[in-house]
Amino acid sequence: MTNEEWNSWEWQYKNSITDLKYLSDCQLNGFNMRIPPYYAELIDSRSIDCQIRKMAVPNRLELRNYNLRCEGINLYDSLGEHEVSPLSNLLHRYQERVVLLVTNECFMYCRFCTRKRITSVSNRKYDNSKAFEYIKRNSGISDVLISGGDPFTLQDKEIEIIIKNIKAVKHVDVVRIGTRAPVVMPMRITDELVEMLSEYKPLFINTHFNHPKEITDSASKACAKLIDAGIPVANQSVLLKGVNDDEETIRELCLKLYRNRIKPYYLYQCDIGVGTEHFRADLQKGIDIIKFLRKNITGMAVPAFVLDLPNNGGKLAVSLDSIVTEKNGLISIKDYDGRIHLYPQPE
Repeated sequence: MTNEEWNSWEWQYKNSITDLKYLSDCQLNGFNMRIPPYYAELIDSRSIDCQIRKMAVPNRLELRNYNLRCEGINLYDSLGEHEVSPLSNLLHRYQERVVLLVTNECFMYCRFCTRKRITSVSNRKYDNSKAFEYIKRNSGISDVLISGGDPFTLQDKEIEIIIKNIKAVKHVDVVRIGTRAPVVMPMRITDELVEMLSEYKPLFINTHFNHPKEITDSASKACAKLIDAGIPVANQSVLLKGVNDDEETIRELCLKLYRNRIKPYYLYQCDIGVGTEHFRADLQKGIDIIKFLRKNITGMAVPAFVLDLPNNGGKLAVSLDSIVTEKNGLISIKDYDGRIHLYPQPE
C-alpha cells in the first residue's frame, strides 16, 4: 500500500473490512458491516471498551431480544418513516421539507443505525426521477435533505446530477446533504468534490461526529475544505451509552467542533431499533448533559437535545418541561401541539 492509495477514497472503500474473519469476539445478525481502514486505525485494539470500536464493530448484544415497555413500535421502522413516504425513497413528514434517499450504501455501517431495514439489503442506488417530479408538484417544499445511506458513496457526477435537478425547482431554496464521510473517510472530501458543491450554494452539510477521538487532523482538514468554500458544516451527534454519555466527553466534543468551525447542531437520543437497546441512555442523562453544557461552555457550542418520537411523532427538543410523567419505565412526553406520546426508557 502506498501513501497515494491510503489517501484515495476509492482505495479506502474497496479495502474496507466487511468480513468477520478479520475481527474477533463479534457476530453479525444479518446487518451489513463495513469499516474503512482509516477508521479502523482509530480503534484501540487493546481495549474492548474502546468507544470507536463500539460504534463500528458488531457486538453480541445486537442479537439480544427485548420487549419494549411501550407496545406498537415497529423495531425495524420505529420512527414510522414508511407512513410518511409518498415514494419508496422520499420522506415527507414536514410540510416545507423532504428527505431524499439516494442510496442505501454507507462508508461505515454504524451499529446504532435506525435505518437498518434499508442498509441491510443488497446495495443499490435509487431512481430519483419520480422524486424530482414530486418535489416540482409540491410548491410548499423549500428545503431538500439528500440522505441515504451516504450520498457521498456516489461518484461526483452522480451527486451533481441530483443537486442540479433539485436546484432546478424554483420553489426549493436550500439543499442539505447528510454524510458521515468527513468522520469515517475524510479523503472522500476531495478538491474536485468541494469545487463542484460550491457551485450550488446555498448548500449545507450535516455530518456526524460522536466522540472527540473522531476529530482527527484529517477530519478537521476535510471539514475546513468545505467551510472555506462557503459550505457550512453542522454536526448531529447521537447520545450513546458507553460511548459518549457523560458530561466531559460531550463537552470536549462540542468545544472541539466549535474550534473547527463546525456547529454542534443536535445531540440525538439514540433511536429505538433492532439491536440498539444497549446504546440507549436514560432520557434524563441527555437533559443533564445539556444543563451542564449551558453552565460550562459558550451557547454557540451547545447543541439541542432532541428526540425523534416513535410512530411518526416527529422531532422534539427535550427538556424537563416536555416530560409530563414517568411511571414503570414509560415516559409521557408532550409535543409542540400539546399531544402526549408514550416513550419507553431503555431496559
